[in-house]
Amino acid sequence: MMYASILTFVVAAYLVASAPGEFNHVQWFEIESVNEIHGRIVGESWELFKIKHNKQYESTEEEAYRRFIFIENLKKIDIHNEKYKKGEKSYWLGVNHFSDLKTEEFKAMHSGCLKPRVNLTGATCSKFLPPHNVMLPDTVDWREKGYVTPVKSQGQCGSCWAFSATGSLEGQNFRKTGALLSLSEQQLVDCSTEFGNLGCHGGWMSQSFEYIKMYGIETEQEYPYKAADQLCKYKSSKAVAKDTGCMDIESGNELALQQAVATIGPIAAAIDASRTSFQQYAGGVYEDDECSSTNLNHAVLVVGYGTEDFTKITGL
Repeated sequence: MMYASILTFVVAAYLVASAPGEFNHVQWFEIESVNEIHGRIVGESWELFKIKHNKQYESTEEEAYRRFIFIENLKKIDIHNEKYKKGEKSYWLGVNHFSDLKTEEFKAMHSGCLKPRVNLTGATCSKFLPPHNVMLPDTVDWREKGYVTPVKSQGQCGSCWAFSATGSLEGQNFRKTGALLSLSEQQLVDCSTEFGNLGCHGGWMSQSFEYIKMYGIETEQEYPYKAADQLCKYKSSKAVAKDTGCMDIESGNELALQQAVATIGPIAAAIDASRTSFQQYAGGVYEDDECSSTNLNHAVLVVGYGTEDFTKITGL
């Protein structure tokens, strides 16, 4: 149960009197205080969280510490979502796999998986040129067209770049063959260091495309994800796809991104994921005034676009 829901319930005490003439015998039903009920519901939420996300801790002290962080994150979620209900925020937060992590831990784990694009060699992307005289649809969602595999988890490995690259190529492979194959991120983690990628310590999508252009890539089934650096086990005989290169979309050009998504398919993109709000993001139009357009530290996959009515209330 969400923390936000907890605060909307009020518990009443019932006073029950005996038969007439026996009014001096009054019985109180044993009830829980509001604090006790709050604690019990939070406890139930914690247990459900552990089960859903398969959380196991090394000691009772570690679990107590993680439970404390979980409760603090629930409070942040509640405060933010109250603002969302009032129209002050365009997105809402929720409990997820990262809800037992401090913000600093989340940043260290997930916002450093893109390495600066300096001193990278071997990958030359051409500039994206939008097609002429193309009417762009109001909305696009490539998930509905079968271009996108189910959501995957990078785990405690800085391999976001590999997932972004495979996600883009999975869409292009589907466009060409009509078959949606889940491609191997682990192969990129293990085998593309020759092109400047550093496995679980970061990389870049363009380097991945160049590697796949030269060597090809296996399916996830043949080369499963382990969320750790390993020796390269790639077998060329099992490669199912190659690419012919990559294209760069001008940074900060939303129209160009819209054109690319509409005419090409799912697009690999880089964002700033170091904001506290991103850790518990659950839905809506994500907007954070502190997001950087140059400090890009996390890779994602853009699978569509659309519009959403939203009126920002100020002065509250």
